Amino acid sequence: MNRLFSRPTAVLLLIAVASLAAIGAALVSQHVFDMQPCPWCVLQRAVFAAIALVALVGALLRQRLVQAGALLATELLATAGAAAALWQHFVAKSSSSCNLTLADRIVSGLQLDALAPEVFAPRASCADAAVDLLGLPYEFWSLGLFAALSAAAIWTLVRLLQR
Repeated sequence: MNRLFSRPTAVLLLIAVASLAAIGAALVSQHVFDMQPCPWCVLQRAVFAAIALVALVGALLRQRLVQAGALLATELLATAGAAAALWQHFVAKSSSSCNLTLADRIVSGLQLDALAPEVFAPRASCADAAVDLLGLPYEFWSLGLFAALSAAAIWTLVRLLQR
């Protein structure tokens, strides 16, 4: 089992699957449990999608330099996602409006809300989107996964570079 996780390809695939599962969980929360997303929630979905994309590219191409780049990109994106989750918790959820915040500008600037509105369209204010899941703020679940993805990427990148 340890040998499986020492391989960058396997770790990158696990990172991609975990990121896509996070988006899936967010969509179930939204469409089944009516937990509507704010711009910061949507931005975190976009970061998980970007992580999945770079991880899949690294896993499929299997070249050492590409995998190192994918792991580094995963680390940087996970750090950005963690920052978004922390901002959502400590700043944005106290705000009655999320309009024209950095998250809103990024999502609309990339036209994600137009390309896939069921996934990337903000539908609630930050205050309205402040909900708990199993006793923890929803954004902390996202933060925990970003931290785990970051740790996996760093650990794998170090091992890859030691070869």
